[in-house]
Amino acid sequence: MTTHRSPLDLLKSACLASLFLLAASVRAQDGTIYPLETPDEPGAIALGTGDVENQPAPETWFRQWGEPMARNISTATLTPFLPDPAKANGAAVIVTPGGGFRWLSMNNEGWKVAKALADRGVAAFVLKYRLQPTPESLDGFKESMNRTFASVSATPGEAPPRPRWDLSNQQADAEAAYALIVKRSKEWGVDTSRIGMIGFSAGAGLTMHCTLNSKTMKLAFIGPIYGGMGPVEVPKDAPPMFAAIASDDFLFRGEFGVIKSWYEAKIPVEFHLYQNGGHGFGLGYPGNTANGWFPVFMHWLEVNKFLAAPATK
Repeated sequence: MTTHRSPLDLLKSACLASLFLLAASVRAQDGTIYPLETPDEPGAIALGTGDVENQPAPETWFRQWGEPMARNISTATLTPFLPDPAKANGAAVIVTPGGGFRWLSMNNEGWKVAKALADRGVAAFVLKYRLQPTPESLDGFKESMNRTFASVSATPGEAPPRPRWDLSNQQADAEAAYALIVKRSKEWGVDTSRIGMIGFSAGAGLTMHCTLNSKTMKLAFIGPIYGGMGPVEVPKDAPPMFAAIASDDFLFRGEFGVIKSWYEAKIPVEFHLYQNGGHGFGLGYPGNTANGWFPVFMHWLEVNKFLAAPATK
């Protein structure tokens, strides 16, 4: 008998994978976390969804593996990356970075992806969604991550404890982003029938959560990249899905449930299991096979006519 996991369970799996990745990397010399001044975010639009309650610390940034990360985000924003009008095809994608809902990999899983989409004529929008609070100091942040997984390191093979988080803030941020794109679709050259959502790790979980639960987002397609793989109850009006993960990603665990769920619901699904790439590969890095997923994703969009410009009258 197949056990279907709730969207929250999938989100928990994704966030735990991200948390485990950080906990392991902070102990590695080349994965040292460094403080980072808050960068400029030109074009970021506040979504007006409110602030995180009982937030003990202001938004701060750090750098790890050469990438900028943000944490303690209490005010959600959306940053448009619009294509050259000569290339624009009318499609749009909401891009949701990951980070276990405690930080966001803004460049690796956000800005880089959005720029790559815009270069191919797709209007991309990076969602910086609200996060769970973390300690104000960087040392306190690292220590909190290490404490979370100390028991896992001591007992290999055991599943880490699952945090019980209310994800209504993150869903509200995504819904506000979608509504803003629809509202300004003419200005931004967006065909509202071709708005999709792609996410990474926890961002993939948020993408799936919105797909299964939102009553206001009418997504044309979704792209969960290295997200939770457990089976789900698929809505009748669920969109086509493109999914990718690496076989050496500790979140994979030989599970194909969500793919089977889409298949059995008779909704188009494309799935790529890459030989290697680990967790958090973003657009991909040299030396692994997972770095080939983005061109394949663009081909999938093209074949399914999501990139076709609307016919002129």
